[in-house]
Amino acid sequence: MSRSFFDNEIINNEIKRDLESELTKYNNIKYVYAIMNKRNPVDFSVISNRTDWFELYTKNNFQFIDPVLITASNRLTPFSWDENLIVEPGVKFSTLFDAAKGYNIVNGYTFVLHDHHHNLVVLSFFLDGHHSGDVGKLEKNKNKLQMLLIITHESLITKYQNINSVGYFERINGKEIFSARENEVLYLASMGKSYQEIALILGVKLTTIKYHIGNAVKKLGVTNAKHAIRLGMELQLIRPVLLDVEK
Repeated sequence: MSRSFFDNEIINNEIKRDLESELTKYNNIKYVYAIMNKRNPVDFSVISNRTDWFELYTKNNFQFIDPVLITASNRLTPFSWDENLIVEPGVKFSTLFDAAKGYNIVNGYTFVLHDHHHNLVVLSFFLDGHHSGDVGKLEKNKNKLQMLLIITHESLITKYQNINSVGYFERINGKEIFSARENEVLYLASMGKSYQEIALILGVKLTTIKYHIGNAVKKLGVTNAKHAIRLGMELQLIRPVLLDVEK
């Protein structure tokens, strides 16, 4: 996680205190307020009363493979979820959910916000599977909770703007996770081009293509190129590129 990405402890503690004050009516429900840079998901910040789980979560960069975040990145409305949440047919996220079960996290309900600084913002509530009535209570109050997310995030943005320069958000949100060349290679690969074809299109050596693919795999923390391409598409990290070959 970038050390410049919403990492002010004083501000975050103020936000946490205010948020938990509003949530007392929900019987001290377990929650997370999380912010992820949609251009560079390694920039990820969490405020939660489940610090034990999120220490493991952030250490392993689980935001890259979290189906809840992937689903939220393509939604505007709140949704419920459990381990059977489907992002793509045939793809399961058993590693993440198996780890979460060890912290008694088996299902939940998530509210979504996309801010004007290119961040995905969520307010998720964790349930343990034994209190199905809690889902109904969340759904009954979803308008209030969605507004709580909006107000909380606006407060956080305002506090950070007050202590930082005007260009702060442009600086922390402006950098893409992939370089321009890495993006070109991934985009062409996602269009079904072979490494040899990509090398010819871009006028570079085959080893250069493999080098850029390798960098993308490392940045996303995945095991192979296929996974990197699929995840890049799911999180909309791969930008369309206009090349002569497409004309």
